[in-house]
Amino acid sequence: PNKLISNESLSLEFPDYDFSKFEKKVGIRNRYIVSENETALTLAIRVVNKLFDKSNVKRSEIDFVLYCTQSPEYFLPTSACLIQNECGLRTDVGALDFNLGCSGYTYGLNLAKKLINGSSVKNVLLVTSETYSKYINDLDRMNRSIFGDAATVTLISFSQDEGVGEFLFGTDGAGASDLIVKNGASFCSIDPNPEMKIYGTDNQYTDNNLFMNGPAVFNFTSTIIPDFTQKVLNINNTIIDEIQQFIFHQANAFMLTTLRKQLQISESNFYVDLLDGGNTVSNTIPIAIKRFLESGKANLGDRIVLIGFGVGFSWCGGLVTLKKLF
Repeated sequence: PNKLISNESLSLEFPDYDFSKFEKKVGIRNRYIVSENETALTLAIRVVNKLFDKSNVKRSEIDFVLYCTQSPEYFLPTSACLIQNECGLRTDVGALDFNLGCSGYTYGLNLAKKLINGSSVKNVLLVTSETYSKYINDLDRMNRSIFGDAATVTLISFSQDEGVGEFLFGTDGAGASDLIVKNGASFCSIDPNPEMKIYGTDNQYTDNNLFMNGPAVFNFTSTIIPDFTQKVLNINNTIIDEIQQFIFHQANAFMLTTLRKQLQISESNFYVDLLDGGNTVSNTIPIAIKRFLESGKANLGDRIVLIGFGVGFSWCGGLVTLKKLF
């Protein structure tokens, strides 16, 4: 989206907080959020149409739409059906929503691979779109500082030359309450007069809003993800030194640096870039891939390990190989 929220603008709302230290530690300077009349679906439609307008991909070639979002337009119908209609796709395409956050892109890549390898599907649109800003309380400095809105689209196509390797998954629903919006769905409706709560250092929210237990999420990530990454390498019959780039979910720079050091990966082979955009949930990995490709450092044949992790708790990762540079 076009609306930019800088650290300077946040510092006017939270004058007692040092955003220069935040930027240095967490690695975020700007984040973008939707306007009142924009939704995750409007972003998704915009980015899908952008793919068709700026490439030689034809709408008639698409066989399936996978839409990853935790910001659905409605409880029903399926938002992927709305994308099919609004973007002028065929009526004999498949269309599926799946509700995952920071592990969603890697989940979607593997789902697309399985669809292509197991059926007559040739071209899958993997769309990610999130508008967490609509769930965050205005007085919640931490979450407003970290999260941004975004949407991406990736075309996954059939090829005789396999570019998507093996993926693994993980789930621990015991951590569900550590990253949650409690009210608004079937279990608890929106509270018209919610109690204001405080967590961390003067962060305020209600149960109608997004809550994140930052220390618990960090502990989960630093405990689970290093060993999981090694398992992803093992299932793909490779080792760290044979991987040209590791692209993890861009949660925050401090967390990523911690994971890199735990895994003993060199800085040059471990991608960190969320300065402009922040944590955009399921969008961070495809945005990072795009920026890596545009950096001039990518080469044909590069093997890239992708690891997503977060809300759920949920995690997923695998290996892709660059077969073409755009």
